[in-house]
This record gives sequence, structure tokens and C-alpha cells, in this order.
Amino acid sequence: MILTKLLFIALIIICALFYILYIWDFALVLLIVMIALPIIMFVTTLITKRSIKVEFAVKDKNAVKSKDFPVQLVVTNKSIFPIGKAEAKVEYYNTFCNDISSFDLFLPIQPRNSQRVTFQLNSKFCGTIKIRTLYLNIYDPLRIFKFKAASNVHTEVTIMPEGHDIGGVVHYSDRVNEESDLFSEHRAGDDPSEVFDLREYNAGDKLNRIHWKLSSKKDDFIVKDYSLPIDVPCMLFLDLKCYSENNVALPVIDTLIETFLSISQFLLDNERCHSAAFFNAAQNRFAEYSITSSADLSEVVKALISSVDCTRVCQKPDVYFTENDGLSFASFTYISSAFDEKLIDSIDEEVEADLKNAVIIIDDIEKTASLGGGYSSLNVIPVVVGRISASIKDLDI
Repeated sequence: MILTKLLFIALIIICALFYILYIWDFALVLLIVMIALPIIMFVTTLITKRSIKVEFAVKDKNAVKSKDFPVQLVVTNKSIFPIGKAEAKVEYYNTFCNDISSFDLFLPIQPRNSQRVTFQLNSKFCGTIKIRTLYLNIYDPLRIFKFKAASNVHTEVTIMPEGHDIGGVVHYSDRVNEESDLFSEHRAGDDPSEVFDLREYNAGDKLNRIHWKLSSKKDDFIVKDYSLPIDVPCMLFLDLKCYSENNVALPVIDTLIETFLSISQFLLDNERCHSAAFFNAAQNRFAEYSITSSADLSEVVKALISSVDCTRVCQKPDVYFTENDGLSFASFTYISSAFDEKLIDSIDEEVEADLKNAVIIIDDIEKTASLGGGYSSLNVIPVVVGRISASIKDLDI
């Protein structure tokens, strides 16, 4: 481009000398044209720059790991002037990692039209893929001038994690809460607002529990078992802070989230409602969610991924336990990528739960030996990166 400018300046000088040496109308016209041409190029390209709109078009904001998903860069030119060459610099990155990748796109821009350039991206790890333009450079037809437009136009795509089959035992030790709107599916209680089951009369059953209308049809006494109100009995707590070096941060965080998804899905498959808690950096607070269905789980996973901002700030788990004294659950599972012995001791001693687990993500199987043990009521389960099913075989929850 510098060479083109120097060449054009040389041409103007030659035309000026030609006009001085030869007093012809043609020489004057040629000089005027050579001087006016770059001015016209500058003005028309500047007008075009101000008439250009750039945006990304993504058909689906959710994508599957390790599979290509299409993204379109849409450039709309509302002016009457064409652009023969435009160059866009696009970069993308996963919010769970600081590694940024970039590439260039080249395209012409027709007048009063929209140009679409489709490119494919994929990610081996779950998370939010941020996509943005650093700039869109447009050139005049003679390649004399360059204008920068459309910097920091952005979009994002959520890469969803995959669930894995795990082995374990789900225990049904419901804790009663008379104010709860949730009822046990496995044990009867004394709440008359919900009927748990109907059965034949046994000696000692209360007369007010007899279903008289149904009994008259069956010619036998039919008794109503009432429901047992319960709290959300199981808690999954995620420590989203990444304690690993940047080169293994993505695999570790990916395994952390997929471990949570796998355990949560395992509970749902066994008809066990539960809750999840983690620090939401976007809201700057610890968030809690109740999970009673696959739809709930999907929404929680999306909230979990989107909760991590670009700074990757995460409050220490200690703050949650300090702010919430007297925690009581049927089971409590702590999921983290680091073994904090002091925190694990605190969970073992202070969190009231029938069953307690600490699931620790490690990037090397040799680190298993460094995890402590011998806790009175807490089970430490190491999970090797990328080997969730092989690592979680004996989960009591």
C-alpha cells in the first residue's frame, strides 16, 4: 500500500512536469485528473465506511463439543460505492482460558447489498466461546487509502458439556420440613394435603384415613397414606476457581463441569431431587438452584457456564460456608479442582449431612496419593481429567 502511494505521487509529479514542459490542454486535464482521483477515492471510501454495518449471525447459540458450528460475518453496505477489498480480523477464545486464536477474512463488498462470509469453529472443551472483530479494513479501488471500521463487534456461543455414566448408590434419607412444597416419592408421611398411596386397611390404621367412596366400590376398606414433606435433600457445591496452570486449565474446568453434570444426571435418573450452588461472578454472589428435572439441569449448566466472566474471578468457598451457618442436608458433595485440606476438614466437621463427598479433579493420576483421607464422615473421590466414568464408581450420595 505504501508502494502504491509512492507510485501515485510519482505519477502526479510526472504529470506536473508534463504540463510545464508541454502547454497542451491534454496535459492540464491529465494533471487535474491525477490530483482529483485520490481525493475522490478518499471521499467515496470515507462515505462507504460510515455506511457499513457489521454483525455476526449464529443460527444456534448452543453447540456440541468437538463438532463444527457455523458462524457468519455479515457486512451490509448501504452506500452506492463498492469496495473491491475488505479485510476482517476475527479472534475467539474460551472464557475458561486466556488463550486467544485469530484469523483473517477477505471479501469484496457490493453496493446496497449484504455480504455473508461463513466460517467454521469448534471447541474440544465446554464453556463460552467469545467471538469478536478486532477491525474491518476497507480499501479504495486503487488501494491508496485504508479505513478501519467495525471494531469489537462480538457474539458468543455456549459449548455444552457431555454427561458420563457413573457408578454409585443413591440413598433415600429424606429430612422432614413441614413448610416444604416438595414431597417424598419413596416414603409416606402425615401431610394430608397430598396423597402418597392407597392401600388395603391394616389393623391399627386411623379411621379418618379410610377412603370411604373408594371402599364402597371395592367392598373392602381402602386407606390413604399421606405424603412426607421434604427439603431439597442433596446439595452439589462447585468451586469454579481454576487452580491449574493455563495450559491445563481448560481440560480441568471441562472435567469439573462434566463431573457436576454427570452426578446431577445420576441423581435425576434415580428420581432424587437436589440443589446446586456455585459462585456467579456475573452477579457477584453465590447462587443456588433447585434441580428436579432435566430441563432444570440444562438451565443450571447454562447459568454455570455463563457465570464465569473474562476475569475468571471466583469467591473462595469458605465465604459461602461462613455466610450459611447450620447447613443441613441428606447428602453434600463438594466438587473442586484443588484439595484444600483446611476446607475439607471444615466440611467434614461443620456441615451436617448423612453423606458427605469431596470430588477432586486432578490432571495426573499420580496426584491421587497426595489427597488426604481418614475423615470421619467424608469420602474423598479423585477424578482424573477426561476419565470421569472410570474415576467415579462407588459414589454414595
